[in-house]
Amino acid sequence: MKNIRAVSAKTTVRDMTEGSIVRQVTLFALPLMLGNIFQMLYNTVDSIVVGNFVGTQALAAVGSTTMIVNMMVFFFNGFSAGAGVVIANYFGAKDMEKLHKSIETTMAATFVLSLLFTIAGVAAVKPMLRFMATPEDVFGEATVYLQIYIGGISGLLVYNMGSGILRAVGDTMRPLYFLILTSVLNIILDLVFVLGLHRGIDGVAWATILSQFISAFLTMALLTRSRDIYRLTWHDLKIDRAILGSIFAVGLPAGIQAIITAFSNVFVQSYVNFFGSSCMAGWSCYNKLDQFIMLPMQSMAMAATTFVSQNIGAGKQRRVNRGTVITVSMAVGVTAVIVAFLCIFAAPAVGLFSPDEAVIEYGVLFIRANCFFLLFNSVNHVLAGALRGRGDSKGPMIIMLLAFVGIRQVYLYVVTHFVANTPFLVGFGYPVGWTSCCIIELAYFFLRWRKPRQE
Repeated sequence: MKNIRAVSAKTTVRDMTEGSIVRQVTLFALPLMLGNIFQMLYNTVDSIVVGNFVGTQALAAVGSTTMIVNMMVFFFNGFSAGAGVVIANYFGAKDMEKLHKSIETTMAATFVLSLLFTIAGVAAVKPMLRFMATPEDVFGEATVYLQIYIGGISGLLVYNMGSGILRAVGDTMRPLYFLILTSVLNIILDLVFVLGLHRGIDGVAWATILSQFISAFLTMALLTRSRDIYRLTWHDLKIDRAILGSIFAVGLPAGIQAIITAFSNVFVQSYVNFFGSSCMAGWSCYNKLDQFIMLPMQSMAMAATTFVSQNIGAGKQRRVNRGTVITVSMAVGVTAVIVAFLCIFAAPAVGLFSPDEAVIEYGVLFIRANCFFLLFNSVNHVLAGALRGRGDSKGPMIIMLLAFVGIRQVYLYVVTHFVANTPFLVGFGYPVGWTSCCIIELAYFFLRWRKPRQE
């Protein structure tokens, strides 16, 4: 029997099974995108502060750690995606008893995984930096930054999972408010530690993790004190094996795909490291800007996952397909506008991170060579999000591993050993992976999921 829990009179959930698809996707994705922008500001502000007030080596150190951090965060985000699909399914089906159990299971597993990730991550810092062939003039500062950052990464992981629960029921506004607050706090703390207390790269790391812990605390307080259907009840905090199995069925393939792709990008970083600290810093600047370009498509992908999950739960198959096509089109359109502006203003954008002319030259090179190919990547992300919303996580995992790992690494090996080992050709490894993934994923989607099942 379904148990309808108490819901506050002024609910913050969003039912995406009814109404205009464009309106529902926009109202869901817009605050999510703004929230992602503020979350991205954490690491970006670190780069701006160290690049302008500490030095090029410190900027290269922060940039060289990005892929290692991403390996952990992306895997955990895969688990979050699985939890979101399960929670959204129960929400769409109006099964509040299982919705309650899935939320408690999700948070209990989050606390356990956060502890394991922290211990394993800190232990792996030096081996991973050695594996990436990090230059000696960068190695020391990269080690300090990464050990502090990973030591406090549980704050980020708990926040991401808590906000994932809110997204699954359509609430993207309160996580946005928390991120605005803590992002501003992070900027203030960065300046206090570096300019006021004269700390170096360790200061920006401490500023970041303190801000992330505050966002985690605020999110957990909201889940605990809420009177809405997603309320977290501490005395019910336990793992339901059946629900955890459903979460991992979707989340584990997504997490494996993310961590292997991030690990593959560690190889890309090692190719870039060959060209020295200026090229590393320029690559770091490009990656920071590239991450901002990807925010709209990532937000649309999350919107697609929640939209599809809720409508699958409600049994509305035709609305699922219409919503997928509309969301892909919206993501491509927004991405096209952003990359056009970035291509025009590439030099000033890179100059925000460093005044070094060599760094700016490398950064502009990478931006103008790669940015328009992000149109293909916007299709990749939204389609993958829609497929996961259907419960199909293995398909996009296999496709993305083939393109982002297999094809990209073969390309890098061939061009650096048999064509020419240049920064341009190394950086172009990203577009090669994006384009091949888009072709394969489109074929897969239309062959398997184009026709709706009988309702």
